[in-house]
Amino acid sequence: MKIELKEEVFELINFIDLTLNEQKMVLVWRNHESVKKWMHDSQNITTKNHLKFIASLKMSKTKEYMVVKKNTDYIGVVDFTDINFAKKSADIGLYANPIDKIKGAGSMLLEVGLKYAFEVLKLKTLNLEVFIDNERAIGLYRKFNFKDSGKKVADGKSIICMKFRNEEE
Repeated sequence: MKIELKEEVFELINFIDLTLNEQKMVLVWRNHESVKKWMHDSQNITTKNHLKFIASLKMSKTKEYMVVKKNTDYIGVVDFTDINFAKKSADIGLYANPIDKIKGAGSMLLEVGLKYAFEVLKLKTLNLEVFIDNERAIGLYRKFNFKDSGKKVADGKSIICMKFRNEEE
């Protein structure tokens, strides 16, 4: 799937369509210290469990995980979980390629994710959770007009819940 933003074309590759090498690349990213420290489950993921997870996505109607690519650069991952088409809502998550460190990757991922959510999935509301000490991510989400919608604690970590409501029609 192609998404165009500001005359730039991004390719979204569903995890279920990734080559084996791309699947392994994503596993390296996900297990990278700079990525996993911001995840609810910060344990290393085995290759077996990673491939099993990707296979499980083939049957899921409530989850979509995609690698975002621009030209030959792999930017990162954007995902949608708890997709509810009746309520037109989902949770969004993202992480940038920690190996190549592409400038502006977070903004690109979020912008592509928002466009996909609202124009392709036809959602109205996106929710996310971010650790309270992940200041860069919080700043990015606020820049894109995500609003604080609550706080909670999970596994001893303080989390800010945020929401974006698409008012355009």
